[in-house]
Amino acid sequence: MGHWTSEQLAWLIRRHGIEMTHLSGGSHIGAILSVADIMAVLYADVLNYKADEPKWAGRDRFILSKGHAGASVYAALAEEGFFPVEELKTHYQNGSRLSGHVSHHLPGVDFSTGSLGHGLSAACGMAYAAKKDHDDSHRVFVVLGDGECNEGSVWEAALFANHFRLNNLIAIVDHNRMQSLDFSENTLELEDFATKWKAFGWNVIEIDGNNHAELKSAFKKAEEYRNTEPHKPTVIIADTVKGCGVSFMQNDILWHYRFPHNGWEYDGAVNELHNARPAGVEDPYTPNGIQNPVKPQSTDDIGHDHTFTSTWNTSYPETMRRVTAKSGTKEPVHCVVEEN
Repeated sequence: MGHWTSEQLAWLIRRHGIEMTHLSGGSHIGAILSVADIMAVLYADVLNYKADEPKWAGRDRFILSKGHAGASVYAALAEEGFFPVEELKTHYQNGSRLSGHVSHHLPGVDFSTGSLGHGLSAACGMAYAAKKDHDDSHRVFVVLGDGECNEGSVWEAALFANHFRLNNLIAIVDHNRMQSLDFSENTLELEDFATKWKAFGWNVIEIDGNNHAELKSAFKKAEEYRNTEPHKPTVIIADTVKGCGVSFMQNDILWHYRFPHNGWEYDGAVNELHNARPAGVEDPYTPNGIQNPVKPQSTDDIGHDHTFTSTWNTSYPETMRRVTAKSGTKEPVHCVVEEN
């Protein structure tokens, strides 16, 4: 368990994520922000680990399958003592251990990821090995993206997990409804998402993935399922907002690949987070926020629809529909980061 509260750690993950992508010119800040609350609750309240003994045999295994959000796990590991926080500034730099996608060369990382669709399979292998060894000392957790669930290997692994009764396996899907260039439903339809997992033999829990109370309750319920539904793996479908925590990044696909540039992008993101900083946490980069921040001008690219389907419309059958942030089969959750 960590020494930060989950709320404090989530804020730190977001703040480090802004700085890491800004310094490196690296991408995927939208995914880093959407998964921050999931990562924070895992490392603050759920996972068993020893930062000073990363290979401790009794540790819970964790895989961030959506490896492009690697800055989130790097930040969590650094803040919990696996390596110096100062090293986060080397993210994406030549010679750094902090590669753009998750690297097992860092202490606390069990599996390198980034090529999507592999994390759940690897997690199944870990959970199956523990079962074969009659080892109940640890659990296996894996965080996937919803776009990643387009991969057939995810569903092969889901079948495997049910067949071998891997109740020591908990999957969490960061269901922010966006991937690469568009909304997920415009790319390849997933819904009814929960019904699919149930059909594959999994316990399913659906929650607001940016709500810490709901996340903690879901992980508690997943643990209870090990006793009440001992033959099933569990998936937590965590409805999140891509870019959660920075208003102009939320539900804007531009921020899947873009990083906060000098000027209003960086200044605006930093000051929004500064205003939402929880008690007991100091900003390691801009302790007082940014004085006289640059503001976006009317000619700046902000508040626009950057999805692929906003400019290109298919001639597919009339059943094809365009999903937006305010439409679709399920209304996206509302991301709220409390201000002091």
